[in-house]
Amino acid sequence: MTSRVTYKGNLRTECVHLQSKNYILTDAPTDNSGKGEYFSPTDLVATSLAACILTTLGIFGKKENRKWDFTNTQIKVAKVMYNNPRRIGEIHLDIDFPPNTWNDSERKLIERVARTCPVKVSLNPEIKIVEYYNFDNEVPQTEDLSAN
Repeated sequence: MTSRVTYKGNLRTECVHLQSKNYILTDAPTDNSGKGEYFSPTDLVATSLAACILTTLGIFGKKENRKWDFTNTQIKVAKVMYNNPRRIGEIHLDIDFPPNTWNDSERKLIERVARTCPVKVSLNPEIKIVEYYNFDNEVPQTEDLSAN
């Protein structure tokens, strides 16, 4: 087993990673009768996608003696909920890489690898995934993710 999840009441759960004993708490979002004091389960799905992309890139960066370092790469995540039925409709990822010397073909390869992370290929294909790859601290050409 990977984890144990216990309902703690008041729309909250405690999720324990059995190997490490680390835990996270979840709370229902404020727009669904919760207090929004912790990640919601759907927040964790969107956040897991970002964590998986970064982990996959980290693994890829160490393979084949590339020694590409993705340290300090950050992903800003926005989740858009749809209704009828209530579900994740969109996940927006704004991926900011620290300055680097990757050429265009290497950047395309990095994007292709990121798009093959296990979480992404496991998600329902009806979920719209919008990704922006910002290399060299370029000014991102993205929409305002805080509005979502």
